[in-house]
Amino acid sequence: MQTNDCILQVKNLQKYFGQNEVLKDISFSVNAGDVISIIGSSGSGKSTLLRCINYLETPTAGDILFHGENAADLSRARYHARVGMVFQSFNLFNNMSALKNCTCGQTLVLHRSQKEAEEKALYFLEKVGMAPYRNARPRQLSGGQKQRVAIARALAMDPEVLLFDEPTSALDPEMVGEVLEVMRSLAEGGLTMLVVTHEMSFASEVSSRVLFMDQGVILEDGHPSEIFSHPKQQRTREFLSRIL
Repeated sequence: MQTNDCILQVKNLQKYFGQNEVLKDISFSVNAGDVISIIGSSGSGKSTLLRCINYLETPTAGDILFHGENAADLSRARYHARVGMVFQSFNLFNNMSALKNCTCGQTLVLHRSQKEAEEKALYFLEKVGMAPYRNARPRQLSGGQKQRVAIARALAMDPEVLLFDEPTSALDPEMVGEVLEVMRSLAEGGLTMLVVTHEMSFASEVSSRVLFMDQGVILEDGHPSEIFSHPKQQRTREFLSRIL
């Protein structure tokens, strides 16, 4: 069902890699302001789901609707600006400063002036605590700092939805907190977010919904208190007892 505040709808999504069916008939919707954590063991299809939503992978079957329009029919660059992505490996341009990393997409895709792009970039670098490092190259930054720059870069494109693909998994434990703190403040500010994560405290405390994936299907979709305290499926109970 499509409501006015429905931003994304995933309908009957399937993804095969060769003979291997990685996503099996997945359907769910994302409303404005949702913070959805996607949990499950490695290989359950979580990252592939995000990559299909963002068309970094082409779905084998099914549709992704963005405000009711088929995302497959939209300009890819524009769609990526509206539905941004933060990767576990940061994906920053190593030959550019933090500031330049945050302006190049704005000038190329959104056709903002350099001045406007820099103002926007500095605003978000400030927001994630990275303004003092605006002239630093990625090699001069820690993992946590790189990830915060990557988040600022995504935010500078004014996305309606931000997808996070295991944003803390490549970080040292002491850097995880600083990135989760930024994500927590974005959630409190009302940003719509889909987060593939192994951080169960984030999933339980910050999410408005949790999706539990197993073997390419969504086994459970509910409020964190339901999923963590009263999971319906035996498979969910097994996963949580192992990970908590």
